[in-house]
Amino acid sequence: MADPRRPKRTSRRREKRSEKVSPEAIEARKARRQSLRQDAVNLPNLLTFGRIAIIPLVLWLLDRGTPKDCVYAAWVYAAAAITDLLDGYLARKMGVVSVLGKFLDPLADKLLVMAVLIWLVPMGRISEWVVIVLLGREISITGLRSIASSEGVVIAAGDGGKSKTALQMIGLLCLVIGYPYPIDLGFLDLGVVDLVVVGRWLVYLSLVFSFASAFQYVGLFAEAVEAKDRRRASS
Repeated sequence: MADPRRPKRTSRRREKRSEKVSPEAIEARKARRQSLRQDAVNLPNLLTFGRIAIIPLVLWLLDRGTPKDCVYAAWVYAAAAITDLLDGYLARKMGVVSVLGKFLDPLADKLLVMAVLIWLVPMGRISEWVVIVLLGREISITGLRSIASSEGVVIAAGDGGKSKTALQMIGLLCLVIGYPYPIDLGFLDLGVVDLVVVGRWLVYLSLVFSFASAFQYVGLFAEAVEAKDRRRASS
């Protein structure tokens, strides 16, 4: 037979647990939840969420493959690239820089670039090895930055990384459009230009800056860690 005293002990344990949670702790939890909710719904983060949400639309338009659909995909991709510049500016301007935003902004950028690169491979617009190298570089640098952050070291993007990003964005935009078009700049008539060829060369050029910036990141990380160790030793 069950011991009739057990329910009483269980209820007493529950009472003790409830007594351990103070009203101040409950209020602190509510404040943290509210803060996280406010971080998620501010304008810069909403733009970042929007950039992630339109990735399937870009891929769907690319998959249709007609010249008109590829142009539409390029417009959507360009709009996403603009929001990448805009959300960071707005976060600083509005004073709503948040931990969630710092995590989501580079994540959204990498998800967009990775998804488009992978989708372009079976379409024959870019080689597999280029995608592997670019994705490997991004994963490696992201891991390096995570290790640096855990050590309290912040590695800012250098000029090489910014040049890589700019060339990559323009190159991918050309690859997304993906068809020959006559280009007349008014002062210079380039005739019919195959944008796939232009996009490939821009991506190849971005590889040079990718490796240069990767070495720069490794050097900055090593210097920052050594400086931190020297400060620890002297203190």
